[in-house]
Amino acid sequence: MKVYETSDIRNVALIGHGHCGKTSLAAGLLYASGATSRLTRVDEGNSITDFDDEEIARKITISTGVAATEWNKKKINWLDTPGFNIFINDAKASMVAADAAFVVVDGVAGVEVQTEKVWSFCDDFEMGRAIIINKLDRERSSFERALESVQSVLGRTAIPVHLPIGAEKDFSGIVDLVRMKSHTYTRDGDGKGKEGEIPAALADAAKAAHEALVEMVAEGNDKLLEEFFETGTLPVEHIVDGLREAVRQRRMFPVLCASGLHNMGSDLMLNFVIEYFPNPAERGPWKGTLHDAEVGRAVKDSEPVSAFVFKTSADPFSGRVSYFKVASGVVKNDVHLIDVRSGSEERLAHIGTLAGKTINAIAELHAGDIGGVAKLKDALTGDTLAEKTSQIAYPHVQLPEPSIAYAISAKTRNDEDRMGNAVHKILEEDSSLRFYRDPQTKEFLLAGCGQQHVEIIVSRLKKRYNVDVELHAPKIPYRETIRGKADVQGRHKKQTGGHGQFGDCWIRMEPLPRGGKFEFANEVFGGAIPRNFIPAIEKGIVETAEKGYLAGFPVVDFRVIVYDGSYHDVDSSEMSFKLAARKAFKAAMEQAKPALLEPVMNVEVQAPVEYAGDLMGDMNSRRGRIAGMDTKGGTQIIKAHVPMVEMLSYQNDLISMTQGRASFQMEFDHYDFVPGLQAEKIVAAAKAAKTGEEEEEE
Repeated sequence: MKVYETSDIRNVALIGHGHCGKTSLAAGLLYASGATSRLTRVDEGNSITDFDDEEIARKITISTGVAATEWNKKKINWLDTPGFNIFINDAKASMVAADAAFVVVDGVAGVEVQTEKVWSFCDDFEMGRAIIINKLDRERSSFERALESVQSVLGRTAIPVHLPIGAEKDFSGIVDLVRMKSHTYTRDGDGKGKEGEIPAALADAAKAAHEALVEMVAEGNDKLLEEFFETGTLPVEHIVDGLREAVRQRRMFPVLCASGLHNMGSDLMLNFVIEYFPNPAERGPWKGTLHDAEVGRAVKDSEPVSAFVFKTSADPFSGRVSYFKVASGVVKNDVHLIDVRSGSEERLAHIGTLAGKTINAIAELHAGDIGGVAKLKDALTGDTLAEKTSQIAYPHVQLPEPSIAYAISAKTRNDEDRMGNAVHKILEEDSSLRFYRDPQTKEFLLAGCGQQHVEIIVSRLKKRYNVDVELHAPKIPYRETIRGKADVQGRHKKQTGGHGQFGDCWIRMEPLPRGGKFEFANEVFGGAIPRNFIPAIEKGIVETAEKGYLAGFPVVDFRVIVYDGSYHDVDSSEMSFKLAARKAFKAAMEQAKPALLEPVMNVEVQAPVEYAGDLMGDMNSRRGRIAGMDTKGGTQIIKAHVPMVEMLSYQNDLISMTQGRASFQMEFDHYDFVPGLQAEKIVAAAKAAKTGEEEEEE
């Protein structure tokens, strides 16, 4: 592939709900433009943009695939993004590299939940877009029904620029409403249609749709509106200019027709990209930070070199592969740039254009282009690479925290030794994962966007790095606290042959508000306890609180005031007062109405409106408290506070309740009291486990 100037580059994301046919469309576009020698298929496991073992096995896109193609002396970088809710964060992270998007809608199902989510991503990035109604060859598909779904959910400014010829298995071509020509296709052909006149049966519908399109194009431009009123129409070249302006200003969202699986409409899509979507420079400058000040960097070859790493792929053979977009300047092969985050120098050896997992070597990439490079030392997703003399930094794409965590443990000692390094490599690739150790339960936790997400990571650990791990539900990090007050004495006295041990303290204990943790105060006057022994009292209480009182969980949200006591000149020591404090703590807990606390999660569920009643009932059955409801288009958003223990199986239950059409995210919100019956069961289970451990030790 030759080197392209900025004005001849287009970067387009294919986005939409899972199974709407984005990868099949990408395959058709690559074949029609000559980037591949045959039409690849998801079912055959040979598609260019879905090349990961897990993607081939599951027949879904898990992470964004990038492939470049040439058409009419222009270069198009296609980003084939995931569409299922548990992988949707990868789509958002990659869309920062795109300058426009095709929003793919299933011709049978219409607009689905994730379609609305990716549409909102386009709004976040202020990105022009067009809509492709795909799968029009499928049984029960309907362009009219899908268009109504698009206009009711995404807005009436979605206007057809295509009409289908035929329906379902008889879908055979497309009417271009701009030029008023028909294009007929051979099923499973090269994606290039035969131009002709509009069929007589469609003439009236095409004329009406053309007039509606022309009127909407004219409305946004005073000059075109004046011409429209004078002549009643617009010439093709003015329609093209007006539509291009409307797309780039996001006033209109053209609707196209296609069948990705059978490669029908690919040439019209390629023409549309070249004619209507902006080149990278037309999107405006990249906003970043330079010397602690916000600046805009123009997408020009003449600017200092900077590139943004928007995706990282971990390969056990070729190592880390970094996908980057040239934000400014010209990135030449073997250039040395600074990773602004780490400060380390990176050598970009063997840069290339992308074709799925293949990097095709190229001498240089101009501003706005997308490329890949292997084996950078430190650069990670979200990093900026820049010239040493102008170290601009572009912001990360903000992703939500993972919604669910599982405890992960190695199957053998050998696996345990290699697990940390293997997980670290996968974390470099997937920025929506978290791996950490719970300080209370001492378990290693792997947090992702759903059960399937975490299971895929486990499978990759095995296939790529030969590390066997097991997943199980995490232990719930319960806490203990007090509801009442106590005033007690802690006295430790022990006489031995030599020096004895003597410590005596009086303490008051009282509850703190949730999140208050622990406070310690010294109100001893008159030297009843020497000042140097006070820290030992605090330490004794802290250590004992860590071990718990009811069920072995840490005690939190309480205050202790030591106000009196006594000591012995010879027998008192720090250890004596530490032991006295332990006795005082246990005595105080007996009086202060100890209680159990559980973590409560802030949960947000997004689902089609028709499932709202079932989801609300399910939330109530999980002891959830509804915090709010909102309706956005056809999507119901339910916000609730739900105990963590009740959410462990929610992922699978939600899929069952909504046929996989809903998504949720959750994060820790606060601790609250466990109801009496549940608390009794938890305490009993903890005591039984402790008894079992003691018997094993014996």
